[in-house]
Amino acid sequence: MDEDPFATFAAALSAATKPEQPFEALHRLTVQTIGARLFTVTTVEDHGRLARRSYSSHPHEYPVSGTKIVEPSRWNAIVLDQRQSFVANSLAQIAEVFPDHALIGSLGLGSVINMPVILKGQICTTLNLLDVPGYYTPARVAFVTGQLTLPTMAAQLAHDALRTA
Repeated sequence: MDEDPFATFAAALSAATKPEQPFEALHRLTVQTIGARLFTVTTVEDHGRLARRSYSSHPHEYPVSGTKIVEPSRWNAIVLDQRQSFVANSLAQIAEVFPDHALIGSLGLGSVINMPVILKGQICTTLNLLDVPGYYTPARVAFVTGQLTLPTMAAQLAHDALRTA
C-alpha cells in the first residue's frame, strides 16, 4: 500500500532544516495529489504591495527572486483584494493578466490557479500551479483550495522559521 502523501508531507516538514525544504515537500505533495507542471510559491509582503518568489519548480525560467512592487491589476483585485483564487484554463485567459504568457505557453502550459493563503489576517503567500490547458477544472480547484490551504500555511510558517533561525 502506498504511503499517504499528507503523512509523507508532514514527516518531511518535521525533518526540514533548510528554508527551501518545506516548499520542496509542498511541491511533492501537490504533484502527488493534484498535479502541477509548474509550481511556485510567492510570498506577499507589506500588505500586498511587495511580492517575492520563494520557491520554483523551474528555477531557470522562474528563479527565486528578490521583492518586486505589485502593480494594480485584475489579478490583484481577485487574489489580493477579494482573497479568491484566480483560475484561467487557456493561454488566452492567462495572457489577459500575465505579461509572461509567451513563456508559459512555450512550456506547454495553458492553465493556472493562484491560491491566496492568509495568516494573521493578511495574505502571506500565493500558491501558484500551472498545467496544460483546461487542467484546473472546478473539481481540481476545489481540491486545491480545500486540501492544500493548510499544508501551504504550514510550509510557509516552517519556511519563515527556518529562514530566521
